[in-house]
Amino acid sequence: MANTKSAAKRARQMAVRTLANKRVATALKGQLKKIRASITAKSKDAAKAEFQKLTSMLDKAVKSGRLHRNAASRHKSRLNSQLVAIA
Repeated sequence: MANTKSAAKRARQMAVRTLANKRVATALKGQLKKIRASITAKSKDAAKAEFQKLTSMLDKAVKSGRLHRNAASRHKSRLNSQLVAIA
């Protein structure tokens, strides 16, 4: 429990930010599952569409500071190589 006004405010801010971070992380996980499912199904067109959505989501997460740029780059790189492999 916060003992000062500033500590109480920090706790409220942290709660709001935690919700926002979880929302982004959950959306990214869902999109990753979709693209991985379409890659395993060897559906190239669907996988490309999902990859474009994922790339946009990753870039936005990096821009807002919710995800490290190297993590986003790693995801994009690995998934892109998997997309090329199902050609």
